[in-house]
Amino acid sequence: MFKATPNPPDNDPISHDPELESQKTKDAADRALDYYLCPEIPQYFPPKARPIYLVDPTLDDETLLVEASESLSSANAMAGNIANSVRGPERKPLLALQQLIMLNELLVNRLLDRLRLPQ
Repeated sequence: MFKATPNPPDNDPISHDPELESQKTKDAADRALDYYLCPEIPQYFPPKARPIYLVDPTLDDETLLVEASESLSSANAMAGNIANSVRGPERKPLLALQQLIMLNELLVNRLLDRLRLPQ
């Protein structure tokens, strides 16, 4: 009987060197670890890849404190409104939360006043 295609070679054309396989595995593991543990943070985020929450590193301390003070003031007002609408034992934790927010707002405002004094 005539065979149209020849038999494949007896030896495998790809060598399986254990040292080479070990190096490939090590390189792949290093790439995976670098990808997950050492991500590079680009200096500029393109519009579609921009993270949701990012504080601009070029902002000065006073601007950051003003924003924090306004956020704490809003949270204080919201906690007060919620505490006034609740009755019973649930009201005390809400009032305690409002007091913590208010105290942190006072601390931020004091620091903000200290920054403005030398001018």
